[in-house]
Amino acid sequence: MKKIVNIDIVTKDGILKDHEVLVKDGIIRKIASRIHDEANEVIDGQGGYLVPGFIDIHSDYIEQLAAPRVTSVMDFSLALYEFERELVTHGITTMYHSISFLKDTGKKALRKPENVKKMIELIDKSHKQLHLVHHRFHLRLELDNIDVYNDVVDYIKDDKVHLISFMDHTPGQGQYRDLEIYKKSYINDEGLTEEQVNEKVNALMSKEKLTLDKIIKIADLAKDKNIPIASHDDDSIEKLDVIKNFHATISEFPITLDVLKEAHKKGFHTVVGAPNILLGGSHAGNLSAKEAIETGCAGILCSDYYPASLLHAVFMMVDYGQPLHEMINKVTLNPAKAVMIDDEVGSIEVGKKADMLIVMRLPDNYPAITHVFVEGVLVSNMNYRV
Repeated sequence: MKKIVNIDIVTKDGILKDHEVLVKDGIIRKIASRIHDEANEVIDGQGGYLVPGFIDIHSDYIEQLAAPRVTSVMDFSLALYEFERELVTHGITTMYHSISFLKDTGKKALRKPENVKKMIELIDKSHKQLHLVHHRFHLRLELDNIDVYNDVVDYIKDDKVHLISFMDHTPGQGQYRDLEIYKKSYINDEGLTEEQVNEKVNALMSKEKLTLDKIIKIADLAKDKNIPIASHDDDSIEKLDVIKNFHATISEFPITLDVLKEAHKKGFHTVVGAPNILLGGSHAGNLSAKEAIETGCAGILCSDYYPASLLHAVFMMVDYGQPLHEMINKVTLNPAKAVMIDDEVGSIEVGKKADMLIVMRLPDNYPAITHVFVEGVLVSNMNYRV
């Protein structure tokens, strides 16, 4: 048994000052002001916060470790092991790797069909091997990638998919509704001329897409398997009505405040990006995540492409006046509910898995994670020193 003492516990409803937690066989057994049971190990929380392990339901950061350069594709198993060592330092104990099925993979080597398949198999295998965190597969299906339809159906049938998001990155709508911003990004990132960009945009806007029948079949199959479905870059209220018919319950990155509010009103789990908060706004000129949270309509924070952002976005918003327990819920309980795993993780409650973090605020107010527990096992311990 393991006992954590001298700690403020952040629960889903508030903060329990100077409490203790008892863990046995990976499960939280007791929470009280004082626990008198004997324990094999006693950990002093040093007056910090005990919070649930973060649950990140949208991150494609694995791409940067698997293929850090266009011509440098690393061993994927190595990339996964190294990534989870990074994840624990940022408090992420459950990661939904958002891997894209794109028609045009561009410079992203991991997005090629054969590489996607390798990563899916590694994530599936991780459930039965020694690993530091819980790995899950978030299938991002671009609607113009008509060639992977049969593969997607097979992955769902084989229980290798844990979350699906339907995506349409066609310029002129969604994330790229502002064509000028889209064109500038290609000119800057790809080194293309304006004429080349215009040709590319025209080609993208005329691409063939998955038929409605095939989208419905994938959505129905996912629903039968209890796989949550997300929409992406919702830019209109009409789109929300359409995706609801595809059994979508999650709205990722609504483009405008009006759409965000309507998604929240309709009962969608609404997701915004934590890097958006650190940067002070959207890199694509869309909705401000800070503003979204302050309206009370943004329920979930994801790291998107920068794992360190979850912890720091939470405490930045706390410093802006948001309650700590509500911000912690946005990276723990709320995402757990969205992907239907909240019966096991997402909050510090008796009977749930002991996925937990000890967080200190250093003298300069910098939030620092000192301990990470996954199912009661201490997988990371960092000691700050002078």
